[in-house]
Order: sequence, then C-alpha cells, then structure tokens
Amino acid sequence: MAEINCSHCHLKFEKEQMIPESIDDKELYFCCNGCQGVYHLLHNEGLDSFYTKLGKNTINPPKHLDENVQKFDLDSFQKRFIKKTLQGFSQIDLIIEGIHCAACVWLNEKILYSTDGIIEANINFTNYKARIVWDDSKIKLSDIILKIRSIGYDAYPYDSNIADEKATKAKRDYFMRMIVAVFGSMNIMMLGVAKYSGFFTGMDDDVKAMVHFGEFILTTPVLFYSGWVFFRGGYYGLKNKIINMDFLVASGATLTYIYSMYILFGGKGESYFDSVTMIITFVLVGKYLEVIGKKSAVDTIDKIRSSLPLDATIIKDGTKQSISVDEIKIGDILELKTGEIAPVDGTIISGNAAFDESSITGESLPIAKTIGDTILSGTINTNSLIRYQASKDFSHSTISSIVTLIEDSLTSKSEIEKKANEISKSFSATILSIAFLTFLGWYFLAPELFYAVDANRFEKAFIVMISVIVIACPCALSLATPIASLVGISELAKNGLIFKEGRFLETMAKANVLVVDKTGTITEGKLTVTNFHKHKEFDINLLYSLVSSSNHLISKAIKSYLENHTESLKFIDLEEFRTYDAKGISATYNNISLLGGNSSLLNDYNIQHLNNSNSSIFYFAIDNQLVATFDLEDIIKKDAKEVISKLKEFGLDIVMLTGDNNNVASKISSLVGIDKAYANLSPIDKATYIDDLKKSGKIVVMAGDGVNDALALSKSDIAISMGNGADITIATSDVIILDNSLQGLLKSFEISNKTYKLIKQNLGISLIYNAVTIPIAMAGYVIPLVAALSMSLSSLLVVGNSLRIKNGKK
Repeated sequence: MAEINCSHCHLKFEKEQMIPESIDDKELYFCCNGCQGVYHLLHNEGLDSFYTKLGKNTINPPKHLDENVQKFDLDSFQKRFIKKTLQGFSQIDLIIEGIHCAACVWLNEKILYSTDGIIEANINFTNYKARIVWDDSKIKLSDIILKIRSIGYDAYPYDSNIADEKATKAKRDYFMRMIVAVFGSMNIMMLGVAKYSGFFTGMDDDVKAMVHFGEFILTTPVLFYSGWVFFRGGYYGLKNKIINMDFLVASGATLTYIYSMYILFGGKGESYFDSVTMIITFVLVGKYLEVIGKKSAVDTIDKIRSSLPLDATIIKDGTKQSISVDEIKIGDILELKTGEIAPVDGTIISGNAAFDESSITGESLPIAKTIGDTILSGTINTNSLIRYQASKDFSHSTISSIVTLIEDSLTSKSEIEKKANEISKSFSATILSIAFLTFLGWYFLAPELFYAVDANRFEKAFIVMISVIVIACPCALSLATPIASLVGISELAKNGLIFKEGRFLETMAKANVLVVDKTGTITEGKLTVTNFHKHKEFDINLLYSLVSSSNHLISKAIKSYLENHTESLKFIDLEEFRTYDAKGISATYNNISLLGGNSSLLNDYNIQHLNNSNSSIFYFAIDNQLVATFDLEDIIKKDAKEVISKLKEFGLDIVMLTGDNNNVASKISSLVGIDKAYANLSPIDKATYIDDLKKSGKIVVMAGDGVNDALALSKSDIAISMGNGADITIATSDVIILDNSLQGLLKSFEISNKTYKLIKQNLGISLIYNAVTIPIAMAGYVIPLVAALSMSLSSLLVVGNSLRIKNGKK
C-alpha cells in the first residue's frame, strides 16, 4: 500500500487510513482529526507559513484535550507556580514539550500572542522554557494550556527541583561516557605502542591486522556511546541550519573512523582508531567541565534554597497547626522556636529574639529583634520563642525572590556573549570550507616530495583535513563568555550581590558615571536629632501626630526623639494629610493648618525662617507661623571615603544627588571625596539629571534605597538598590546589595570588571589559538591526535582563566 505524509505532522501513513480533504483546490491528507483541526486553526489564523518553516521536519500529532487541565486553575497550583507582576498580571514559567525546531517556537509564540488576554509569551529555544504573562480577567491558565495542546504540544510548569535533577543526571551521564572514553583511550594507547614500534622495526601483516582489529573493538563504543552527545548535538544543529562545534567533532571523528575501517578491511596505509578515541576523550573532558560549571551554579542556588524549612507552625483559632510553607498566607500568625528558620517575611507581634541574618546580609553577629521589627525569610532565631505575622507568602518572600533572580540571571545573555555565539556559528561553516579546500590542495597540488609513495596521497590529504577540522573546533570560542559569566554571577551571589540578569555584568563594566543617593547609601540612613529649638508654645501632640503619619526617615527620627523626651504623648486624628516630594508634609486639625518639612517647603508658603546649619533641618509651622526647628544628622558609613576612592580607580565619575539642603550636601560630599553633589532635588529632578547624562552618551549606574529614588533608578542603565530599601525600589532595580554596604557596591564593580576583562581575555585566547594553529594544521604539521589534544587544552585554558574570578586572582 502507498504511504503519504500527513499534511500537518508530516508523519507517513498508508493512504487508505488518511482523512482526505480539499482546501483552495489543494489536496490534503490528515492522519487524524487532531491534525485536521490544527491545520484548519492555523489556516484560519493566517499562519500557513508554519509549514514552510517546518520544511521536511516532523512533529507529534496533537494530544487529546484532557480534562486534567483543570488542575492548573486550583489555588494550590497557582500559589506554587504563579507570580504577580508589578502591573497585576499573572506570570508563569512553562516547559513546552514537543518542540523540535525553530518553527515550533515560532508557531507557539504566534498562537499565544494572538490569544486574547495573553500579554507576553517568550520561548527560549535552548531549553524550551516559556515565560507567559496573562490577564486573569480575560483568560485562565487552563485555557492557555489547552491552546498549546490544540496545536500539538504540551506544557507543564518549570520546577527548579526538576532543573536540579536534570543537571545532576547530565553530570552523571557525561561522567559515565567520559569513563568509557578514558578506558578505551588508555587501552588503545597500549596497542598503539606495539603498532608504532612495529612501524619502525617491522611487523607481520597478520599481527598488524590483529592490532587494527583490537583498536576497532575499543574505538567503536567510544565513538558511538561516549561520542553520542556530539552526534545528537550536531543533528539538532543541522535541523536548525546551524553547523556547530558538535558537528565538527562528530564529522571529524566519523570520517577518521570510516577511513580506519577501510584500512582494517584490506586498504593500504595506517589506521587512526587511536585518533578517534583521543578526539572524543579530550573534547568530552572539556564538555564535562562545562557541565560541572553549570551544576555548580545550580548548587549555589540549592545552598540558598536549603536554608528554608519545608513546613511551619501557624496559630489558627487558638491552636497550633503544622502546614507546608507553600500554604502560608499573608496575615497568618507563625510561631518560631529557638534554632528554627523563618519560612517567610513578617513582623514580630510577640516576644523578642536575636536573629542570625548571615544567609541574607552576610552579617556574622546576631541582630536583636523585638515587637514591630521585621524578620526576613531564611534567617535563624537564635535564642527565644517568638510569634510573628506573615507579610509575604512563600513565593514572594526574600529568600525565594533571591533564588528566582539568580535563576533568571544565569539564563540571560550579555551582548558580548550573543556576538560570540554569532561568530561561532559562521566560524564552524568557514572551518569546514577551509578543511575541504585543504584536502583538495594536498591531494591535487602538493609536490611529490611530501609523499613516501603516491598511494599515500589520499591518506595524507585526508588526515590533514581531519586535523584542520578537529584543531579548529570553536569550543574555546563557545565557552569564552558563558563560563566566565556563570562563574561571575555565582561569585556575586555568594557575596550577597544579586544581579537580575547576566547582561548587567557587561553594562556595569562599561559604566563611566556612578550616581549615588545620600541617605541610606553614603550615610547609614539613621537620622538623629541633635538640637531642638522651640520658637513658640504649641501642642506637642500635633507635631507627634503629623510625623507619625509619615514613613520618611526624618519623620521617624523626630517621632523617636519625641517619644524619648516627652511623656504622655497621644495620637490625634488629622485631616487632609498630604506629602510634598523632597519637601515635607502637611495636614489640618480643626481648621488649623500644620506644616512640617525643609526650607523649600517653607519658601513655598512664604514662611520666614533661617537656614544656616550644616545639618538637615526640619521646620514645624502652625497656621504659617514657625513654632519649632529640629537639627538632624546622619552618620556617614565608616568605609565611605575608602570605597569612593577605590571606585574612582575604575574611571567612574561619581555624583551625589540628594533632596537635602546645600550645606548638608557639601559637608557630606567633601568628607567622603565626591567631587560633584547636587542638593534640593525632587525625584523628578534626579530622573531628569540622569536622562541628561544618558543623552550625552554616558553609561549611568545609580545606587539608592528610598521610594523617592525609584523614578531615577528606572532611568539609569543599571539601578542598584540596597537590601533594606523600599520594596518598590528593589522591584525597579537591576542589582540588589543584600547587606546594604558600600563594600557590596565596590564588590559589584570589582567582580563585573574582572568578569568582563576575563571574557575579553577568553575571546582573545580562542581567536589567537585558531589564528596560530589552523595554518599549522593546514601545512600538515599536526596529526589528528595532537589536534584533539590542542583543541581541548584551549578549552581547559578558557575554563581555568574564568575560574580566576572565583579564586579572587586578578
């Protein structure tokens, strides 16, 4: 019976079993109703070009639309896998099953983007991980899964535990393949000693044939088992029209194997089975080191994740219950005993204790916490039982957010890495062309003096071609950027520095302007009142109520001062409360106007006052009459001057922006060595200043920790927030310094610059290596064995150079 291809999945079936149909005078045949339905779906959506992109590739027929998709809408599932974006949309990472080629990625993205309610759908072709953002009010997750299944694919949530299992499995798999390759190589070397001894002293043809057969037995499992990873990688590369490193290794080893088989079965010349095993072994060692590097990155994440418990004790209806950490809700009351780890962020409501925060901030000494203080997930209660109220669920807690950010940064690529990948793609095709031309040159043009006998002409030309293919493998070029970036990101994470994307390493290394906020960045952010001047008698409770209504650092400092120096304070309900950006606050009480803030705010209301202090000044006025003045000072961080000096060594132009007055700004900047300082700036002024810098061609990094810095941070090329900064600041930042230290800021620049420098060194090593070794190989001075060793050594050199980041060497 005749077999024909299904018009959708392209699989072959007997014609009699197919479903015939005619669309637009075009004869079509489908293997099942599912394929027929998908074809109509794509045709109606105008996506027929999918079949052009698919070419001769085959795909799986559509899956049945199971009822079990309802599990994706369960609360328990959504709490575990779904996050909320800043805009309030839902977000999930899915693994799309059934993707075989770029056409599959294109089809899935097109279908998802054309679905009402889906905001974003990006699929990573290398690992088939899809990030989907959607509007819950328009579409449910189960409908999205059904949409994916309707076109022949399936989806399940990305789970970091699965990723860890796969990384461990890959490491074990590569290790077993490497063991087989090493075993075969060591034994074939012993046979090689006999063969090459016989080459100089003489060897019977029968003995020589036995040696060749022994080499064949040892080489075959090495090529087809140990070397399977290269065949697989080369196959998928060709399917996507890419000639990659795996294809070069597989083709070089296979051609050498075939030629050696020809010699084994009676051809004239020497076999090169030993070269086949060495090519596979040496390159596999490089691959194994790469897998170890990736597993090391996963282990870094595991170490952070392992600091969290699996269950927690909550107080509900007066009784204690043990629940999974995934089930904790905002507002739940949790009990934490001595030695236990906080599973989520929250606020203490009962008891006091000291907490070990070294896993988050790196602080070695325990921090005392009492009622009203915030505790972070991943920190350890060291000495007393407490109860606290959860302010975040598990997936949004501090430690979980850190893990997510590190995972995202490890999968992102810098611009220099993207460029290197593009070079390596065209590089492989160029090398194959050079190798083929080398073969033709040696076979047809090389003088006779290069050959012992004319019969060896083909063998010599063939072996030189193989040497060119093997020695020029772009392993080092392919490893140059990802390995260095991987080590850099992992090292940053160990130092409490979270880069949300790997590409920020390159941007920070290229930065030429660092903008810093004053309060909380250069200073400790802990204002204290140094002087209190009462100009007129007034009800102190009015001031206390006004500052209690604000979370600003100055308001908190004054509130604390009043509580420590005044008895019987009481809170009064104020009306018409208002905040003025970078100026102050106002309110009313029984038609009395209350005003508190800096000199700029008083100028707006034409209130007379003096401003001749080098401290921050808070003015309090009632009915536009100044009644009290507070002088406040903030402690400069002890290492600020030293860090600023070292940061200047990176060629950075350092600028301080603050909403404080000129006197304070000048005093702080001169003490720490900052040459440029701008005062009395609103959040919009700060953002405008950064915009102007970028328009002039500067690459700007900004560090800040307050809500008033959020706008300016969003305008900078790299936004750095201190770990104790406001949630909105951290959300808009690219880099988070968990321990809130200026040393962390310095370390960010040090590791970024070192990583970028080593990336450029790695690229230089790989390019110089190829520029030197390829001509030598073309000239016939390198045998395949030495070519494989040389290529592997270049990869090891790149890996070793990248590890200098981890070892702290310059």
